[in-house]
Amino acid sequence: MNLRIFVGTVSGTAERVAQAIEMDCGDLADSIRVEMMEGLSIDDLDAESLFLICTSTYGSGDVPDNARHFFDSLATQPRFLGDVRYGVLALGDSASHGDTFCFGGKAIDERLLDLGARRIGELHCLDAGEEELPEAAGSAWCRAWMVEAARSWG
Repeated sequence: MNLRIFVGTVSGTAERVAQAIEMDCGDLADSIRVEMMEGLSIDDLDAESLFLICTSTYGSGDVPDNARHFFDSLATQPRFLGDVRYGVLALGDSASHGDTFCFGGKAIDERLLDLGARRIGELHCLDAGEEELPEAAGSAWCRAWMVEAARSWG
């Protein structure tokens, strides 16, 4: 199983979480590749890989600027994604943005589901305001998620 982690970030926290996952979860996948979302689109999704959307939320519940092209392509170039399997690790700060907590990840998840992609497990919200070490928390969640993904793969 190959894992591709698509990263949407403003401050770099989501990128650091993705890099921690790459280092800590390598024993659970044939390969793990961290990819910043700049320039990615719906065309980068395929049936051969497992995808993890690791993204923060920007402003009032928006996807980060570097994830905008990917997010928009899900609406402007829609196609059936029934063979795409994915998970979402959404980052946010509930204390500062309670009403829009993790909306960046939730918005991408909603569009992927609308296009028929198959989410493995539940969307996971990582509260940066409560986690002293978001990298460790993200890796721990991802290990459990990847075990679940491996059971459903194939």
